[in-house]
Amino acid sequence: MAFLDVEQSLTGRRWVGPDADLSRAAEALAQQSSLPRPVCQILARMGVDASEAAAYLAPTLRALMPDPRSLRDVEPAAARLLAAVQQRQRIAVFADYDVDGGSSAALLITWLHALGHSATLYVPDRIDEGYGPNEAAMADLAARHDLIICVDCGTLSHAPIDAAVGADVIVLDHHLGGETLPPALAVVNPNRQDEDGALAHLCAAAVVFLVLVEAGRQMREAGTQGPDLMAMLDLVGLATVADVAPLIGVNRAFVRQGLTVMGRRDRPGLVALADIAGMDTAPTPYHLGYMLGPRINAGGRIGQADLGARLLSTQDPHEAEALAKRLNALNADRREIEATVRAEAIAQSEARGTDGALAWAAGAGWHPGVVGIVAARLKEATNRPSIVIGIENGIGKGSGRSVSGIDLGAPIQRLAAEGLLIKGGGHKMAAGLTVAEDKIEAAMARLSELLARQGADTLGPADLRLDGALMPGAATIELLEQIDAAGPFGAGAPAPRYAFSGMRVLNARRVGETHLKVTFGETGGARLDGIAFGAFDSPLGPALMGHGGAPFHLAGRLEINSFRGRQSVQLRLEDASPA
Repeated sequence: MAFLDVEQSLTGRRWVGPDADLSRAAEALAQQSSLPRPVCQILARMGVDASEAAAYLAPTLRALMPDPRSLRDVEPAAARLLAAVQQRQRIAVFADYDVDGGSSAALLITWLHALGHSATLYVPDRIDEGYGPNEAAMADLAARHDLIICVDCGTLSHAPIDAAVGADVIVLDHHLGGETLPPALAVVNPNRQDEDGALAHLCAAAVVFLVLVEAGRQMREAGTQGPDLMAMLDLVGLATVADVAPLIGVNRAFVRQGLTVMGRRDRPGLVALADIAGMDTAPTPYHLGYMLGPRINAGGRIGQADLGARLLSTQDPHEAEALAKRLNALNADRREIEATVRAEAIAQSEARGTDGALAWAAGAGWHPGVVGIVAARLKEATNRPSIVIGIENGIGKGSGRSVSGIDLGAPIQRLAAEGLLIKGGGHKMAAGLTVAEDKIEAAMARLSELLARQGADTLGPADLRLDGALMPGAATIELLEQIDAAGPFGAGAPAPRYAFSGMRVLNARRVGETHLKVTFGETGGARLDGIAFGAFDSPLGPALMGHGGAPFHLAGRLEINSFRGRQSVQLRLEDASPA
C-alpha cells in the first residue's frame, strides 16, 4: 500500500514508506539503544543492529580501515614509488580529468612535495585525446620519466602502457577490469577480475590513499617517517562524494574525516573555491557534490583539463585564487552549454520513447564535456539507464548513467569486445564510450537488449521512498543534529526523507525563474519553511502556488538553513500530493 495513500503524486510518483520488517527493526533499536526513533529508522534501513549502533554513529578510520595489502599489487606499487623518491627519479602522474582523477593526482603530488620531490602532471584533453592513457602521450612521458603513475584510469590501456618504453608504469584505478591486465609493473584496482570485490566501492583517490598508507608502513619498517596522511583526507572525502561512490564501510570514515580536515581550511585550492562558491558554513557532502565538485570538473569538461588537479595540489594561495576564479567562470559557461544539450536530448529521447530498457540521445556538435551530466538528467527523468552521445567528424563520444540495480559498465565493455564500440568502459553506475557514427543505432539497440536482460525495461516511474512522517513541531535543530550523526549521506546511504501529512500552505512565493518558497503547518500550530528548487519545471510549483487553502501532503529532506548568523530548519521540498 502506498504511504499516505499517495499512488501518484504531483510529480507522478508513488510514495513508499518503511515496510513492516523495517519498522519492527527500528522499534527494537529504539528500545535497546534509547536513540531517537528517526535515527533508529535510518540505522535499521542501513542494516545496523543495536550492538553496532554506537560504532556506526562514530565511524573511525582506525575501526574501518582495510589492510592495504588485501589489494593485489599494493606492496610492489608502494615499493616502486619509494624507490623513485629515494633515487630522485623523474615521476609523471597521468590523471583522469574529473574530480576523482584530480584528487588522486593531488594526493600523490602533495605527498611527494612533503618529501621534497616533484612530479610532472599530465591530464589528457577530453576532446583531442579522450579518456585515459593514449599511446602518443605515454611514449612521450616515458622518454622523459622513469616512472609513470596512472590514476583513475589505465586498467584497460594495454597498448598505451605498452608504448611507455623505458619507464615503469603503475596503475591506481577503480574502473572495471578486463580478463587480462595491461603490461604495467603494478595494477592496484579493487575491481580487477581477480579481486574479491570487498573494496569495490572505493574511488580511485581512496585506492591511491591505501597505496600511500602502505608506503608509510614500508618507510616505518625502514626506520623513517612518512608524510601526514590524515591531513590529506580532504581530497579522499571530496573524491568519494563527487564520484558518487557508495557511502558504506570505510568510505563513511573517509568522508566524515575528510569534512573535518576540510573545515580547517588548510588547502589553498579548496579554500579559494569554497569562498568563490559562496560556502559560508562548515562543509557537508552536499557542498562537495553540488558546489565544489562541478566547479573542479568544469576544467576537464569545457576548459583546460589540468585546472582541477592544479587547484587541488597548489600550495600558493594566489595561484589558488586565480585557478578558482577561472574554474568558476568555466562552470557558468558549462551550465549554459548543458541547458541547450539537455533540452535537445530529452526531446529526442521522448520522441524515441522511454518505455524500453534504455533512454538515449545523440546529436552533432553536442559538447562531450556535458554529455555525462545530461545523461544523469535523462536518467532522472526516465528512471532508465541513459546514454548521451555527442558526434563530431563521424565519431560519437558518449557517457552513460545507470539506475540502482542495473549494471551499465559490464554491457558497455561487452559492446566494445563485440566491435560495436571503438572503446568503452566504466563501472556499474557510470560508463563512457566512443563509437563510429554509423554504428550508434546498432550499438544502442544491442545495449538495450543487454540491459533488458537485467530487467531495465520493466522499471516503472521511480518511487519516492520515505523514512516516515513528522509534524512541523518535531523538526528541530536538535533532531537534525542527531540525524546527522547517522551520516554522512549520499550514494548508497541516502539522506532520510520525511512526509508532512495534511499541511496547510500558509505562504507561497516564486523565487527566481523556477524555484518556490513555502511556509506550511497545521492550523494554529507549528509551522515550517520549505524550498522547492525547479518547482515550476513540474506541476509542483503551480499546484502549491494556487493551493486555494486545500491541504497537501508534503515530502522532502530536512536541512539547517543558515542566514545572517541565525539557524533554522527548512524542508528541501521534493514532492507533494493533495491530502
